[in-house]
Amino acid sequence: MTDCFDEMRGADGAVRPAYAGLDAWLKDLSPDVLDQRAQEAELLFRRIGITFAVYGEQDSTERLIPFDVIPRILSSSEWTLLQRGLTQRVKAINLYLKDIYGRREILKAGIIPEDLVFQNQVFRPEMNAQKVPHDVYVHIAGIDIVRVGPDTFYVLEDNARTPSGVSYMLENREIMMRLFPDLFSRYRVAPVENYPDELLATLKSVAPDTAAVEPNVVLLTPGIYNSAYFEHSFLADKLGIELVEGRDLFVKGGVVYMRTTEGPKRVDVIYRRVDDDFIDPLTFRPDSTLGVPGLMSAYQAGQVTLANAVGTGIADDKAIYSYMPDIVKFYLSEEPILQNVPTWRCRDPKHLSHVLANLEELVVKEVHGSGGYGMLIGPTADKGKIAAFRTRIEADPKNYIAQPTLALSTCPTWVERGVAPRHIDLRPFVLTGKDTVRIVPGGLTRVALQRGSLVVNSSQGGGTKDTWVLDT
Repeated sequence: MTDCFDEMRGADGAVRPAYAGLDAWLKDLSPDVLDQRAQEAELLFRRIGITFAVYGEQDSTERLIPFDVIPRILSSSEWTLLQRGLTQRVKAINLYLKDIYGRREILKAGIIPEDLVFQNQVFRPEMNAQKVPHDVYVHIAGIDIVRVGPDTFYVLEDNARTPSGVSYMLENREIMMRLFPDLFSRYRVAPVENYPDELLATLKSVAPDTAAVEPNVVLLTPGIYNSAYFEHSFLADKLGIELVEGRDLFVKGGVVYMRTTEGPKRVDVIYRRVDDDFIDPLTFRPDSTLGVPGLMSAYQAGQVTLANAVGTGIADDKAIYSYMPDIVKFYLSEEPILQNVPTWRCRDPKHLSHVLANLEELVVKEVHGSGGYGMLIGPTADKGKIAAFRTRIEADPKNYIAQPTLALSTCPTWVERGVAPRHIDLRPFVLTGKDTVRIVPGGLTRVALQRGSLVVNSSQGGGTKDTWVLDT
């Protein structure tokens, strides 16, 4: 870990200004007290019921995501840089989606290979020439950021379909304020608790023109067996909107209605947490029981807004990710503020040759992989796993990309033997409405709790932290 950027201390061991208050607080606090507070935090999370399930495991019991009681702190200037870069990136993503399902100028210009779009399993031809309200496709984006230096942030991944994790951002803050008011008194921390208000304002702003003055917004969940169901229920409650399943909605005369005890009620905006394949059995998978028959016909008629829009996966595919700097330049005529991690596309023979020759040093990912699955971290993998991955790549090179192994920044973390550095990333949530972009200051910091591990995903044993942006 000596080669990693330590967010708390400089190379000379001096504490960085943003962490001065935390450093003094930690020195004043006995390890026993911190351990007790950590146990109290776990108990509170259990009482609240914040859990997630890991698909495919024999033990199907739901788990807590481990919570670390030491916050990650960003200065206002660091956040300003991130905010500018996130706004730019999501704006470019929305312009790209409008173009891909419209005039396709970026394909005509030869910036992105056509087959990468048209042969992509997440491209939705049903969206061709489809008008979406106010040209907003990605209303809620979760952009994963990693840091490798004082001023060097990389985008690791763009989540433009149904990004999750915001409930943990909100609950982490609430738990920290309850357990550590003394630490908060040392800082002016920008609030995140207004996120539900910002999200609801965003969703109402993109209601179709046919909507009532006060649009009716609902949250569509796959149901209680979904791994993120807690978050669906949590957000619906915070937003003050109905949590519905597909069976609660129906389409009549091209309009979506919700079944209520007082009769049908029109629905104008659906914040969906159901994947494209399952939202309408008449258009996509006919065996789906999670969606609403006829929903796509109402959507195509402009009678309802889906957030996020159908077909946004063609913007966060890991192969498309490698073209994001070009996408930003093409649509905005600007240099990207936030850089991509250098990426080799195994579909390119020259890139493939480099990747196969350097597997021991690279991180290899499936194009459609997520949650830390389907990936190889070369420096920590044994020879058997590297050999198996080599065979998989050679059999289907288009399905893989590779990147250098980044030295992710570290942050002090409470572990069994005290406070120690652990690798972290950050997922800010970007809300795009009719007339503005809203980003609450902070986001979800994920932490790799195992010493030396670079995998922060909760499904792989990672935890979360509260993220503090200092308010000047």
